[in-house]
Amino acid sequence: MTPVHFAFSSAFMLGLTGLAFHRTHLLSALLCLEGMMLSLFIALSLWTLQLGATNFSTAPMLLLAFSACEASAGLALLVATARTHGTDRLQNLNLLQC
Repeated sequence: MTPVHFAFSSAFMLGLTGLAFHRTHLLSALLCLEGMMLSLFIALSLWTLQLGATNFSTAPMLLLAFSACEASAGLALLVATARTHGTDRLQNLNLLQC
């Protein structure tokens, strides 16, 4: 495994472990998701550059567009949650009370 592959796989796994273990605030979960998507985007764009084929050149831009949509939906949920419940702590969210 090259150092570049190790760096991007460790960045993805760090975001995944942050998402799995530090679930106190919704904002921290969204930041972990964005870190994971950023590492995937950079790894996919470097892979297409190393491959040299123009067939896969639109894949990183498509991934970036989907991550921007995911970020905007997550921020909209964060604002709606903060307005209705007063905080973004995940312990205060209960589906039975909605």
